[in-house]
Amino acid sequence: MSTRRVRLEARVLRREHLTPHLVRLVVAGADLTLAASTGVPDEWVGLIVPGQFQTRFYTVRHWVEGEVTLDVVVHDAGLVTEWATGDCLGDAVVLTDPRGTFAPAPGTRWVRLVTDLTGLPATARILEWASRQPDALPVQVWAEVPEDVPGYLPKGTDVTWLSPPAPGESRLAEVVQAMTWPAQPGYFWMAGESAQMRAIRKHLSREVGLPSASYHVTGYWRRVVARQPRATDPLRQRLRGGGS
Repeated sequence: MSTRRVRLEARVLRREHLTPHLVRLVVAGADLTLAASTGVPDEWVGLIVPGQFQTRFYTVRHWVEGEVTLDVVVHDAGLVTEWATGDCLGDAVVLTDPRGTFAPAPGTRWVRLVTDLTGLPATARILEWASRQPDALPVQVWAEVPEDVPGYLPKGTDVTWLSPPAPGESRLAEVVQAMTWPAQPGYFWMAGESAQMRAIRKHLSREVGLPSASYHVTGYWRRVVARQPRATDPLRQRLRGGGS
């Protein structure tokens, strides 16, 4: 089976600043009309913007009738930040075909989601997915964000909002390590800074004893000076043994 990524050409149709750190981009084009969402709620696409040859990966917030919505986290510097906050309307971009990994097993009785701002779009889609399940599936969320994102998660979500300890820092590993766990079977999903994710994988495996099929933990960004979310394709990271 070929692993070569499909290239989907599109243009920026709309842009909206949701918060100082979160920009919504809606892209559209004939290629996206012919393509289709995977339906997996944490699906992502690669994004190549003008002036940049490296692919960055972002969660799809919506994929409807040939329009793809990406909620992009912006930082103090970086090519995508400069482009997304500048005059990008009408710009040509390239997306890769979508892929996703969220996969609770049949019979799952609870779901826990832990994320920082980069994983909030996937968290919102997972909550929407859970609301459509035939049986009530309790979902708890812990979200570490630098400012409020009013109305971003569905009304009534069981969410604990956390503040980052400092800009570019995270303490999500501490949060997870302090949790008590319900009886299995359940499913745990988490996205955030890579070093935090490595610590959490070890904790879930060695201390909590969750089966590997009962959790998925992905590093969306690395704590470095010029960080960008999802510089590495999460599927490629998983195949190399970097994800669970």
